[in-house]
Amino acid sequence: MDRRAFLTALGGGLLTTPLAARAQPATKTWRIGFLTSGFREGAGADVRIAPFSRGLRELGYIEGRNVILETRYAEGRVERFPALAAELVELKVDVLVATSTPGALAAKRATSTIPIVMAAVGEPVEVKLVESLAHPGGNITGLSISAPQLAAKRLDLLKQALPKLSRVTVLWNSANQGMQARFQETQRGANLLGVSIHSIAIQSLDDFDPAFGAMMKNRPESLLVLADTVTVANRQRAIEFAARNRVPAIYEVRAFVDDGGLMSYGIDMSDHYRQAAVYVDKILKGAKPADLPIEQPTKFELIINLKTAKALGLTIPPSLLQRADQVIE
Repeated sequence: MDRRAFLTALGGGLLTTPLAARAQPATKTWRIGFLTSGFREGAGADVRIAPFSRGLRELGYIEGRNVILETRYAEGRVERFPALAAELVELKVDVLVATSTPGALAAKRATSTIPIVMAAVGEPVEVKLVESLAHPGGNITGLSISAPQLAAKRLDLLKQALPKLSRVTVLWNSANQGMQARFQETQRGANLLGVSIHSIAIQSLDDFDPAFGAMMKNRPESLLVLADTVTVANRQRAIEFAARNRVPAIYEVRAFVDDGGLMSYGIDMSDHYRQAAVYVDKILKGAKPADLPIEQPTKFELIINLKTAKALGLTIPPSLLQRADQVIE
């Protein structure tokens, strides 16, 4: 074949080759860091990763194909967050998802350049994670769980289940900056309903047994557990205490009820973490965290475990069961 024929054949081959095949860029693999307070498996197993991963898949991010999810578990110990955040920064993740207020604070201290998507954070402005909800500024955006109206509603639901309720013991982590406001909201809700509050504050896993001992000195009439890094990761401790001592309890998140707790009323956390994936998608497509307003919760759910109610000898009013988003039987 002479030179002219060769060039003609070559040109014809190029023209018949599909344009997409010639111009298709290599698929980028994104690396996402996920900093969570839970355990990898077993009691206290993390309940955040599954809905987040599902949200990513719905947006076209498939693990092993175009995304690598680097997950680090604090296992209910707040003091582990700084080292884990630093580890994810060292990996040069494209986005760092940080759950809980202490987790997000650790991530902020670890980097001012990598975009951070916070989730399950209370009072992000007050704890100085962001400048404002509408204009976060800096490298952090995401979702807040601040919903002050839920505190009174939660106590009201407990009172519907226990019409003679007059006193609620509240188990909460006083070391978590985001929990201070939540406890105050609960106190205000109790005042509105004419219910007294007995505060039992913890700060770490080691405080659970002393806290339960303090509760039993004046047997609790009911129990409310505020959800944070320590209490959610170690939720089985609270659930077993309530069951063993036949104490009706209400929780802020459904993970407690799925594991045997009586009832919960709060934010739909599955939807919350799916929305975190939406923020990640926006950032990977070029949006700046500083320009993405903080999302506040709009979806709430009431979950009742009827098996637990029966074990406690408690009859849940039909009107309350009808209002539940899910009844576990």
